[in-house]
Amino acid sequence: MEIETVEAVPDEQGGLSFVLSGVAARALGCLIEKEFATPDIYPLTLNALTNACNQRSNREPIMALSEADLVAGLDELRVHKLAVIFTGADSRVPKYKHKLEQVFPMDDVSRALLCELLVRGPQTAASLRANSERLCRQPGAADFETLLAELAARKSGALVERLPRQPGQKEARWVQLLTGAPSLQAEPEALVRPVPSDLERRVTELEELVKRLSADLAGLRAELGVGVGE
Repeated sequence: MEIETVEAVPDEQGGLSFVLSGVAARALGCLIEKEFATPDIYPLTLNALTNACNQRSNREPIMALSEADLVAGLDELRVHKLAVIFTGADSRVPKYKHKLEQVFPMDDVSRALLCELLVRGPQTAASLRANSERLCRQPGAADFETLLAELAARKSGALVERLPRQPGQKEARWVQLLTGAPSLQAEPEALVRPVPSDLERRVTELEELVKRLSADLAGLRAELGVGVGE
C-alpha cells in the first residue's frame, strides 16, 4: 500500500506554494531518474536512494548525505505529496517513489528535463537536451526550447527559469525553481560536503611528501655538518 499525505497546491499569485531544500530536491531528482533508468529496481529502498543521491557521475554538486539526511528530505517530499512510501506483501523493506505527476502533471519529456536540472543544476538548453536523452527521447532543438518556455510560463507556477547570460558564458542557462529563486538555491554547507577531486588529493599528498623529504634532508645535513649552501 502507499502512505499518502497532504496535497500541495499553487498559491494565489500563481507561484509555487512551497520551496524544497536541496536534499529533498536531490532525492526527488534521483527517484525520477531511477524510474526512467532502472525501472526493474524502482521504487527504491532508502539504501539505494542514498547511493543514488551520493553518486559522483551525473551529479552537481556532489553530495555526501547520510540516511538520516535522506529521511528528512523524504519526509519533506511526502508533506508536499511529491513522494510516498511503498510497502507490499512482496517487499521486505519500505521503498520510496515519487509522485511528481500528481502535483505537476507533465509528460515524460518534461519530467526528464526537470530531473536533469534537479540532479545536475543549471545548464544550457543544449546541454540539458543532450543530458535528458539518457532518460528518454527528446524533441529537436527548436521544440525543446518551446518546451522550456512552456514550463517557465505555467499558470500553476513556473518550474524553470532562464537565467541571464553571465560574463564569460556563451549561452544562458536554465534552472529549476522547486528550490526557490536562483539566489536561494545554495545548499547549506552542513549537508553539502565537498568531495576532493583526485587531482586535489594527489596535489595534497605530494605537498606533504615534499615537506617530509625536506625535513629528512635538513636532518641529514645537520648530522653530516653540511650547510644549506654547500
